[in-house]
Amino acid sequence: MKQRLNLMRSTFFFGALILLVSFSACKKDKTIVADNTINGIVSSTSDFSTLNSAVTKAGLASTLGSTGPFTVFAPNNAAFTASGITSSVLAGLTADQAKAILLYHTIPSKIMASQVPVGPNAAVTTANGGTVYVTKNANAVFINGIKVITADVNASNGVIHVIGNVLMPPAGNIVEMAQANPNLSFLVAAVIRANLQGALSGAGPLTVFAPTNTAFQAAGFPTIESIQTADPATLVNILTYHVIGARVFSSDLTNGEQVTTLNGGKVTIGLTSGATVKGNSNASASNITATNIVAGNGVIHLIDQVLLP
Repeated sequence: MKQRLNLMRSTFFFGALILLVSFSACKKDKTIVADNTINGIVSSTSDFSTLNSAVTKAGLASTLGSTGPFTVFAPNNAAFTASGITSSVLAGLTADQAKAILLYHTIPSKIMASQVPVGPNAAVTTANGGTVYVTKNANAVFINGIKVITADVNASNGVIHVIGNVLMPPAGNIVEMAQANPNLSFLVAAVIRANLQGALSGAGPLTVFAPTNTAFQAAGFPTIESIQTADPATLVNILTYHVIGARVFSSDLTNGEQVTTLNGGKVTIGLTSGATVKGNSNASASNITATNIVAGNGVIHLIDQVLLP
């Protein structure tokens, strides 16, 4: 009787053990492993919801979830808003347009912040064959003059650096991009009148402080016709005073520095209350109203006054 009872206890013990092991195995099979790829991080982070929509539209989810490695300079939601790319704007883009923008943010290798060249503006090839310019200085890491807000977000297939603005691939050289901007039609007329379109379309690199139409009007050019009848030599002197013979992003500017322009004169940079640039004969400094517009042969910054040598 005692042996039979012991046998029953043993049978119950081993049966319970088998059930416990089976339950543990089933529980382990149902464990959800977090997707720690770049795509997984983007799709699960609320502050990347606009970026995730762009990734989906561009059909890049599987690419950014693949082996890699990749480095993605990832605009957060505020960056898309600051760049004027709302959900409705994004909806109006084609898949190819969205893909071109996103691949311009992607490097086909893993680059940690500590590996970014000091620069300034070291050229790096993007996943779609474009070129971005990275710099590391005492302030931060920058790409095309845009500051990295959060660096080194590790992923299983690379790394993410969060940035505060969307990087737009260049849509042409400086002249072509000015021609495409209706707010720069006076500048384009001045460039043509001064016969500088060839120089500003060359290999560069060049940086142009580009006065808007209202800036030209305030400087005494009320209409495009008034520019078309102006002295070409005068326009050459003024326009070359707005051009620097190097690629200069906003991250390269220093408060109080004097920068030499193509006509040999100097303009003075101010960074104490916003970014400004002042000509020698200007009564006040011009505000730099938009920065880091990348062209194929340089960079454009919009200003609200014509600079006077």
